[in-house]
Amino acid sequence: MRIALFGRNLSAENKPYMRQLLEDLWRHGAQVSVYGPFMEWVADSVPECMTVAVFSRHEELKGRADLLLSIGGDGTILDAVPLIRDADIPVLGINMGRLGFLSSVAKDEISQTVDNLFQGRYATESRTLLELVAPQGVFHDAFNYALNEINIIRNPEHSLLAIKVFVNDVFLNTYWGDGILMATPTGSTAYSLSAGGPILTPDARNFVITPIAAHNLTVRPIVIPDDSVVRIHVEGREKQFVFSMDSRVCALDTSVELVVRKADFCIRTVRMTDTDFFSTIRNKLMWGKDNRN
Repeated sequence: MRIALFGRNLSAENKPYMRQLLEDLWRHGAQVSVYGPFMEWVADSVPECMTVAVFSRHEELKGRADLLLSIGGDGTILDAVPLIRDADIPVLGINMGRLGFLSSVAKDEISQTVDNLFQGRYATESRTLLELVAPQGVFHDAFNYALNEINIIRNPEHSLLAIKVFVNDVFLNTYWGDGILMATPTGSTAYSLSAGGPILTPDARNFVITPIAAHNLTVRPIVIPDDSVVRIHVEGREKQFVFSMDSRVCALDTSVELVVRKADFCIRTVRMTDTDFFSTIRNKLMWGKDNRN
């Protein structure tokens, strides 16, 4: 099996876990490649008897990996998405951070997880992405896609925004407040949930539009079909607003109209066969937990 490793950094306390992962992969005869900038953090964890390759671009990864292991937290998986793009490489997150909702494998489960992978005891799930159709070229990597959500937020130093939203060219609402976000099912358990949005199962064919600190109190999150095309126009006293897609952020002019739809490809995530989405939200989010004594 050809395994690619991606990460942003590695703390000293997590180096033993990294070495354990590499030793387990070597034991199973994996062909391992490591993301170039991450190699600087893991070089001293590579066993002497092991040879690893290095990649830095999407083109070097496509067709050369059967699986990508994301080493870090949920944010690391989001950073890996522009690298995977449409390569159809399943990604599994090994949690070196805190919550680890997408990065579902705990670091003390590494050896068992590697055994499961090589014995085929895992499943993959398709995750929908959002595509920013217009404007083009917002980010330097020209990757106008988001696994979690897009956010439209006022500059903290500026006044509130008035955001007009159209779904399939039908006027939905004008949102007065700090902003709105549009989330995928994957992103429904992230920022949208914190802003009062509903939880969607990963296979739901929907998006959710969630207001952020709305000034009109009757406004609530709304779930729409994921084949909808959404147009967004921002108004207000200021000439710019903050726009983000997952972890990438920029400033846009209010003269710009945003057009968002479902991407024509998905990201595949890996889960072990002894886990499911409902157990994950119960365990990670303590969903439904009764704290009464």
